[in-house]
Amino acid sequence: MPKTKLQNVIFTLLMALVMVYALICYNIALDKGGLCNAVFLLAFHELTFMWPIAVILELFVVEKLAQKLAFRIIAPESNEPIFIVFAISAITVCLMCPMMSLVATVLFKNPGSEIIAVWFQTTVMNFLMALFWQIFFAGPCVRFVFRMLFRKQIAEEFE
Repeated sequence: MPKTKLQNVIFTLLMALVMVYALICYNIALDKGGLCNAVFLLAFHELTFMWPIAVILELFVVEKLAQKLAFRIIAPESNEPIFIVFAISAITVCLMCPMMSLVATVLFKNPGSEIIAVWFQTTVMNFLMALFWQIFFAGPCVRFVFRMLFRKQIAEEFE
């Protein structure tokens, strides 16, 4: 969807914000034994440093790799762009979830000598939530907001 580098950075900032905030809330709720109103406020503290980490990982590591891998599954010139979106989204989650889970494991879980086991468990616990959140909520919402922010530029492309 983004056509310029600036649009790509804005899209990444928005997507990372929505994904990271949701996953932080999810992990805090798991830690507390359930979701409560306090979780939504507690998540803002972690968001201040987890969001920039996610943006940096996405822009400099994951983005190009996810596209390359997705285009091995589906042709870039496919007549069904939704399948391209799904493929890139799913592969992005497959790459980002273990990376961000490792960051969270090191920063919040105090894993000690069990770092591999705790990281693996954290990744497994986060993966389905991240995938479903990305495909059904974050992805569509962020793409909608992005289209609204850049509707003039998008409309000019089709003229």
